Amino acid sequence: MAKLKSLVQDTAIYGLSSIVARFINYWLVPIQTQKFNAAGGQYGIITNVYAYVSMLIILLTYGMETTFFRFMSKEGENPKKVYATTLCMVLATSVVFALLISVFIDPIASAMGYSDHPEYVWVMFVTVAIDAFAAIPFAYLRYVHKPVKFASLKILNIIFNIVLNLLYLIVLPALKLNPFGIYEEGFQLEVVWVFYINMFCSVVTLLLLWKELHGIKFGFDWATCRRMLTYTWPLLVMGLVGQLNQAASNILFPYFYDGSTEEARAQLGIYGACIKIAMIMVMITQAFRYAYEPFVFNESRERDNKQTYAMAMKYYVIFTLLAFLAVMAYMDLLRYLVGKSYWEGLRVVPIVMAAEIMFGIFFNLSFWYKLTNRTIWGAYFSGIGALVLVIVDVVFIPRFSYMACAWAGFFAYAVSMVISYWVGQKYFPVKYPLKDIAFYTILTLLLFAGIAATNKFLPVWAALTVNTVLLVIFMAVVVRRDFPLSNLPFVGKYFK
Repeated sequence: MAKLKSLVQDTAIYGLSSIVARFINYWLVPIQTQKFNAAGGQYGIITNVYAYVSMLIILLTYGMETTFFRFMSKEGENPKKVYATTLCMVLATSVVFALLISVFIDPIASAMGYSDHPEYVWVMFVTVAIDAFAAIPFAYLRYVHKPVKFASLKILNIIFNIVLNLLYLIVLPALKLNPFGIYEEGFQLEVVWVFYINMFCSVVTLLLLWKELHGIKFGFDWATCRRMLTYTWPLLVMGLVGQLNQAASNILFPYFYDGSTEEARAQLGIYGACIKIAMIMVMITQAFRYAYEPFVFNESRERDNKQTYAMAMKYYVIFTLLAFLAVMAYMDLLRYLVGKSYWEGLRVVPIVMAAEIMFGIFFNLSFWYKLTNRTIWGAYFSGIGALVLVIVDVVFIPRFSYMACAWAGFFAYAVSMVISYWVGQKYFPVKYPLKDIAFYTILTLLLFAGIAATNKFLPVWAALTVNTVLLVIFMAVVVRRDFPLSNLPFVGKYFK
């Protein structure tokens, strides 16, 4: 239990910072969706370009974060050499990538559909090279248990981004100021400036990691490099294919949408804006991952580790289901996070959130093949899921537009999750509390049906009231079954 408490403590710090960061970052959505109308398609460009970026960050880090944790805790390895070698490897690949993009920018931009604006591609692709290198010192902060610095830098990056977006999209146009001559007639701002702001924030964040970058002085070691590459390449494949499950729809949509390029960008913008509301599930999964990954590798030496993994899975499912119900219960308020011209796409939110819950479960299941050095299985599972996603997208986008994208992710994660569990029970059997997980899932579905009915048939104030009661019911059941108040410090004595 002491070790679970340590996990909870780190998760709380990462989680709180992630919640704060996401909350601040959410303000980019109303700012940008108010500035860029859905019909204009500019937010569709942002959604599309960032989908490519999410794939490239996986390519340029090539599983080295997980590999770094594995080798830092591995007997016989020199931690200083491991860290320095990791920094050198990722720095080299990031520099080479940035140079190649600069040389071949025109054909790359043309293939992506931005031949008239290659600067969109260059700015964000160079930015992702910077972010990939910064990922290693951030991983080091996690390894040495410095969640406060980790969280502070992440939040600072987002605050810079928000302030600059607010300044250039809202404040300067409102004041009719054009100090650098960047605005077009009517104070319209080209979407590329959103990308330039991102690049500036990434550079500042990297500079603030200067102390962690000093680790590069311990030198590059070829033998360590070869061992790490042998371990990491299946993780790269798994990561690319896994991220494909999240990014493929936004990449494929403009190619398969049955309409003009402008219409495709408008529809993709609606989808991209609305799924931001569902990203609270990504936030929870990410916070859990930051603390859980180093915890699992350290815990692998203990005898009772499987019981710990099973309990962690149970509590992860409970809290993500609670988050799902909370978002659905207060959708009438959360919809104001996006401009009104985007509201028609809110129907994708429950589908995307359910898909993200399954992705989180899939991530938790993934440690059986990481701990047993069978990382190739991760590539198999993610590959099968990606294949499902691409097939659904290609077949159904022309007919159902962005709704096909939402369901494609749902089925892709469902398939990957089920297959990973089934194979994992053969090689690394863990007695997960399936009955408890099933109970909470069924309870969530029943309460969600009630929430959907109140949202449809009752006035907003009445729906919010009833939905709050339904949310309290879920929490009361959780407390009664798994978090008895009598066990809590201080207040527990009043419930005995």
